Amino acid sequence: MTKVSVILPVYGVAEYIEKCAQSLLEQTLQEMEFIFVDDHGPDNSIELVQKMIEGHPRKDQFVFLKPEHNLGAGMARNYAIPQAKGEYVAFVDSDDWVEPTMFEELYSEAVRQGGAELCYCQISKDFLDGQPSVILQNPTVAAGPLSDEKRSFFLTHYVSMFSTFIYKRDMVERYGIRFPSSRSADDSYFITSCLLLASSTASVDKPFYHYIIRPSSVCTTKDSTKYQKRLETFRSLMAFLKEKGAYDKFKNEVDFIYIKKGYFSSVFNYVYNSLEPKPNVVGIIRDELLAQVPDYAGNPYFKKKKSLVALDWMLRRCPRTALKIIRIYVKRNNLLV
Repeated sequence: MTKVSVILPVYGVAEYIEKCAQSLLEQTLQEMEFIFVDDHGPDNSIELVQKMIEGHPRKDQFVFLKPEHNLGAGMARNYAIPQAKGEYVAFVDSDDWVEPTMFEELYSEAVRQGGAELCYCQISKDFLDGQPSVILQNPTVAAGPLSDEKRSFFLTHYVSMFSTFIYKRDMVERYGIRFPSSRSADDSYFITSCLLLASSTASVDKPFYHYIIRPSSVCTTKDSTKYQKRLETFRSLMAFLKEKGAYDKFKNEVDFIYIKKGYFSSVFNYVYNSLEPKPNVVGIIRDELLAQVPDYAGNPYFKKKKSLVALDWMLRRCPRTALKIIRIYVKRNNLLV
């Protein structure tokens, strides 16, 4: 029986993929499969992996898929999900790497907790420019059924690192959870959907996953229109959750996610990616906020965040000044949005 299927989209990562593949070969959990989706990259990334596993005892655990054309990371994962055989599925980016015991410990803890539909660890954010690594912490909640209280807390505190989780494949398929077609914030879409629809959770408080920040990675490539894709993602998320009947009960929490990640993160993304940010674009982003969350000003989580309330006021009343402050803040804190 395959216990965990790991899905990896592959595009232009020849410099990093061997370290990633080696970390998979070293996994202490034996009953696994590793699904590499060749997304029509410009280099020989896939060939490097195929050469690495020649004659290796785990060779047969490696599966290579190739869609007809380039899909982007999220849709490449969607392409692989129906073909996964594992009891759980997981996602690794092919320029990152994982600790040898990651999947054994996560799987064992999920089973120990009665087959939890989610099980997660922490993540180490590693910079290739010499900056010290940063540990990003998921919220700590007691293992077991996801009560309303625990679900509410997780939804308002998670760090969006979907690759720190293993997901019960039956749960993913039962609800039809997939990544959005827009190529931005797909992690937030997927993990928010899972947190609202999963019945139980477990965790291991160790930073098993190494998230590599490199100059040419998707998350650091500038695109002044990327905010549009982010807005599309969160528009789709709101529609999906309403369709599944998962929105009304946690309206405040979901709306707060939109306020933070749909509204403010889109503004920050636009400022980060633009040479001369324009107030009218901020107006477009705000119009989408009002369309999705017209009563956002009364959201109880938002009202508690005085810094966000103040920033919202500035964006409405003094947008040019707000944009200058955001640009300085993003640059000073080396934010990648």
